[in-house]
Amino acid sequence: MDSSPPGGPKPTHLTVHQSSRVLEIGFDDGRVWRLPFELMRVYSPSAEVMGHGPGQEVLQTGKRHVVIESIEPVGHYAVQPRFSDGHDSGIFTWEYLYRLGAEQDELWRRYESRLAAAGMDRDAPSAKKAGTHVHKVKP
Repeated sequence: MDSSPPGGPKPTHLTVHQSSRVLEIGFDDGRVWRLPFELMRVYSPSAEVMGHGPGQEVLQTGKRHVVIESIEPVGHYAVQPRFSDGHDSGIFTWEYLYRLGAEQDELWRRYESRLAAAGMDRDAPSAKKAGTHVHKVKP
């Protein structure tokens, strides 16, 4: 399901709230999303997290306390956050951020279901790869 407004969402503001660990982003359709850093990190649109195709997703654990150390614009269409665990390869387009906000509840349920299927929880330590916790799982 496409949750974005026609013509694509355009951001009106973007605020990093370190104490509550959320990225607040408002769009020109009036919607304002508060995206937890953990959600952004575990659904980062990078090959490291998403893999290179369907079924290659890498389950992320131990991200509950991750913070965004910096966030840089990418052209006029996206931002690239640098997370405290060193992850910085995800480019979050406005459409992707809108989708994360609109589908946040379902994405959390899906993440928790994948964790349960792997016998893990959100804080589970795991094998480290480039400073991250990863688990290969089937979606």
